[in-house]
Amino acid sequence: MYALTSMVNSKNKTLLAFCFCFLFGVFIASLVELQPFVIYLFVGIIATTLWIVFFWRCQQVRFLCLCVLFFLLGSVRYIVAFPLSSFSHVFSYNNSTQEINGYVVSEPDVRINGVRYIVRVTSINDKAVYGRVYFKTRLYPRYEYGEKLTLSCHLKTPEPIETFRYDMYLARFGVFSICEFPTISSHDGREGFFLFRTIFFVKDHIAYQVNRLWHEPYASFMAGLLYGYRGGLGSLQELFSITGVTHIVAISGYNISLIAAICLQACSRVSFLRKHSFSIIIVSIFLFVVFAGASASVVRAGIMGVLTLIGKQYRREVPIMLVMLLTATIMAVHNPFILVWDAGFQLSFLATVGLIYLVPLIEPYFLSFSEKFTIRESITSTIGATIITLPLIMYQFGRVSIVSVVVNVLVLWIIPFIMGIGFLSTVLSFLFFPLAEVISYIAWFGLRYIVFVVEWFASVPFASIEIFVPWWIVPISYGALFLYMKKCMKV
Repeated sequence: MYALTSMVNSKNKTLLAFCFCFLFGVFIASLVELQPFVIYLFVGIIATTLWIVFFWRCQQVRFLCLCVLFFLLGSVRYIVAFPLSSFSHVFSYNNSTQEINGYVVSEPDVRINGVRYIVRVTSINDKAVYGRVYFKTRLYPRYEYGEKLTLSCHLKTPEPIETFRYDMYLARFGVFSICEFPTISSHDGREGFFLFRTIFFVKDHIAYQVNRLWHEPYASFMAGLLYGYRGGLGSLQELFSITGVTHIVAISGYNISLIAAICLQACSRVSFLRKHSFSIIIVSIFLFVVFAGASASVVRAGIMGVLTLIGKQYRREVPIMLVMLLTATIMAVHNPFILVWDAGFQLSFLATVGLIYLVPLIEPYFLSFSEKFTIRESITSTIGATIITLPLIMYQFGRVSIVSVVVNVLVLWIIPFIMGIGFLSTVLSFLFFPLAEVISYIAWFGLRYIVFVVEWFASVPFASIEIFVPWWIVPISYGALFLYMKKCMKV
């Protein structure tokens, strides 16, 4: 309620309008082929800017022109993210066999059946070229972030696979070329950021300790709880999807809040000044986002956490809706493809909206439920997140979990305990492994309990059902839902 009433001041409304217009511009450009009209969009930006200068004193005209300007900027930002007729981009070499020099530019995506890599290209046939290529290969040998590689392969343009926009899936990572059946050779030396190399080096050592403490799939499960790792879960990932608990191995605001709380407690112990503590927390959140893989949902949680901390640092209450739109705008400026083509980004934001605005409307109906073991909170949070993400889930995945509310109530209460014990065990494993191993058994019982619950409910007939909806159902559903929420909040 406060978040909505605090939005009525003119500055917040203006900033919200500009963020919305920019995002709407990115959205329209994502759905409509605007590349041939990029020149006209630039002309429109210049013309709108002149109108703003000429009518600066007229507040209404100025506001309207600025909204149009941000809409055009959003559209242009999406278009220029594509490699447009650049002969020095690797995209121009597609549909040919080439020898490519470059280095691994992101953390390897390790799966059961192989590893996916993204390589930043530095040259092709001794000619300076930029861009990224994507390739799949076997599990070993393993290549690390920053490792220099030479690839001999056939370059191919990514294409949609039936209804799945595989081309846009890769575009989110700046990839417009696939390296098919590569012959790979590694070279001495490292490229990339030293900080990232250090973070991934530490992450590899932590992953090694986690695998020593727990066997699969529990090691990957614990890694997912602690830092959002998704590889190694195998069939368990499908069971999580059927029972509607995939979010438990995804980084959320809870993880960011935990990092902030740990850093704040540590800073208070050594009597750091407020401004120094603030800087340390911000840096820690950034490092954790990189450590956790910097997926859209992780970045969203990190930016929202940082914006909220900035508001508290300067003792200003920042409306949560403004924080969310600013976060989405910042992310779309950096990578405009995530707005429409990243389901994780969309579901993460929608779930946050549900938890903030829909859950308070649901809670009065569940006052009779006990607050012990966070039962009431688990029920209302699950129902709120499920309702608000349901239209998008049916459109994107065509599957709805019937047992998700029950399963979430049964498992969510124990997650913080498992994370705490898992974190303690992992830290202790670097100091005194036998003690860490003993403590890890406590976490294993918790993990085994969750797996048992998930497996049992996944085996129930019709635990999940397939429901596909056309795209036009999605805006209608959310329009009706948001009108209902607005009406209830005014009562």
